[in-house]
Amino acid sequence: MVKLTKRVVDAVVAEANDYVLWDEELPGFGLRIFPTGKRSYLIQYRSGGRSRRYTIGTHGIWTPEAARREAKMQLARVAQGEDPAEDRAELNKAMSMKELCELYMQDLRDGLILGKGGRPKKKSTVDIDLGRIERHVIPLLGSRRVKDLTKAILTKVMRDIMAGKTRAFIKTSKLRGRANVRGGPGTAARTLGLIGGILTYAVDLGIIDSNPAHGIKRPKDNVRSRRLNDGEYRILGRMLKSAGQIEKFGPTIDIIRQIALTGCRRGEIINLKWCDVDLDGSCLRLSDSKEGKSVRPIGLPVVEFLEQQQSEDSGTYVFSGPRGEDTAFGGFPNHWG
Repeated sequence: MVKLTKRVVDAVVAEANDYVLWDEELPGFGLRIFPTGKRSYLIQYRSGGRSRRYTIGTHGIWTPEAARREAKMQLARVAQGEDPAEDRAELNKAMSMKELCELYMQDLRDGLILGKGGRPKKKSTVDIDLGRIERHVIPLLGSRRVKDLTKAILTKVMRDIMAGKTRAFIKTSKLRGRANVRGGPGTAARTLGLIGGILTYAVDLGIIDSNPAHGIKRPKDNVRSRRLNDGEYRILGRMLKSAGQIEKFGPTIDIIRQIALTGCRRGEIINLKWCDVDLDGSCLRLSDSKEGKSVRPIGLPVVEFLEQQQSEDSGTYVFSGPRGEDTAFGGFPNHWG
């Protein structure tokens, strides 16, 4: 035994097998010397009737004085009945954010993650959430332990997304499909909201005790509140009338006109089914809108259009696909431009 000082530690000689040089002043504190010449500080103690070793760190990163102070702290914990080696092993086994995201994504696909009104999230929302997790959350947080996350870490993630640090061109599952991942304030705000949901899920599973995402200020999302004025509606009418001279634009023109007359979302009109149309009640009874079931009153022009459309079509959708297919009209995105 010898007091471990810098001079002593620098002078030790490696042997064929690793060995421990124990400190004479602090029982249980020692220096382990490896055949390669590497040296690391450790403590040895008894816990639960068995001998345990706890590695403090490598010489060079740790000085003998700093390692001695750390050894005293850890041995004090042992005296209070704690087990530093066991605690470290548990910490090393702690769930990473990537592992948590994989659990969350599987439950998301299985319809076990509930959205507004306690209903499973719609497929379109699920796809968006999966994309944000894979393109933003895992690249920035995947290697971190869930227990280590703090408001400061999540705030930095939000700012990195705002700055476009996750910007990339991603190949999608579609043939020749490419996704342009841009980032920006809107994406950052919505991704942080999603991270908050994932961490609430972790709280429910007992992985963490509280959600560090709560209370973080997010950039204001681009809430659309503007509406067309009378002059702009007249311009839209002239544009639709001009486009009506091209036969293939017929369904798209009808869809745009009904969107303007009802205030419905684009997808709600494109995918409108006859079973959701209540002409006697002058309303649309949507069974699969973004908010779930929803009733939308409609005026006389819409009623008259639907009556005429119903007399010409007996398919499932109001705006059916080409060639008599019993699908919703799919050409709208290309025609919109």
